[in-house]
Amino acid sequence: MKRQRACIIGGTGFVGRHLLTRLGNAGYHCVVPTRRAFRHRDLKLYPKVELHEVEETTAYEALFADCSLVVNLAGILNESDGASFQAVHVDLVRRLVAAAQAAGVPRLLHMSALRADAEQGSSAYLRSKGAAEDIAHGADLRVTSFRPSVIFGRGDSFFNRFRSLLDIAPGMVPLACPQAQFAPVWVEDVVQAMVRSIDDERTVGQRYDLCGPRVFTLKELMVETARHLGKRVWIIDLDDKRSHLMARLFDKLPGAPMTLDNYRSMQTPSVCEEHNGLLQLGIHPTDIDTIVPTYLGT
Repeated sequence: MKRQRACIIGGTGFVGRHLLTRLGNAGYHCVVPTRRAFRHRDLKLYPKVELHEVEETTAYEALFADCSLVVNLAGILNESDGASFQAVHVDLVRRLVAAAQAAGVPRLLHMSALRADAEQGSSAYLRSKGAAEDIAHGADLRVTSFRPSVIFGRGDSFFNRFRSLLDIAPGMVPLACPQAQFAPVWVEDVVQAMVRSIDDERTVGQRYDLCGPRVFTLKELMVETARHLGKRVWIIDLDDKRSHLMARLFDKLPGAPMTLDNYRSMQTPSVCEEHNGLLQLGIHPTDIDTIVPTYLGT
């Protein structure tokens, strides 16, 4: 049945794996395109998941055949030689939208980012995410976008990155942008919001900001991570000038832990300014204290 088939772009990633479970429980057979299927063989153990090996030139229209739902989770935080914000966030969305329209797919869920804005975004990342949103919502499709703050949960790249840093820290950590603000949102709340929206006509055309129940500074989140790990660490706050310098230096390193564009993104608080989409969708946001200790340990 067409209603039971969904194609998940970016389904092999952190959010994607959680979403696949939710969609499977909702009765969907999920098609997951990937360029390296051998790296994700474990997904074959997921019920109702079908991996498809694809290339750069793969025609998405064929993948979308008989699908009633396409979900776009594709995204990068940093550019590299093989991936740019323009290519991954903008050009890909344009291709997906055209293919979905050609294949007659009626429903598109699109993952964006909190404070994304094509014109006013403080970083190239946020501007590209905003441009992608506008492309998706300008199409003749029933589209809903989700704009989360930093997403946490087992297997995340946020608290787990803090843990890796603290594991090698010699008792002190210089921290750039210590006062940057975030409202961490649990991955299961995010995917629940996505699945809940599929058949709800009131969500069509909406762009939902998704936030956890509390706002933290970056320093406070580092302190929370250290507390859950039972580590004592001296966090050295870097002022704006030194934060910018650190970003410039790291930006030149392969696999940079921080880039100038990350620095620019953190100049904009990643918090919900008005409405929290989770509450609008009837979901009570989950606090980090409920979840983070279960995978970081105490």
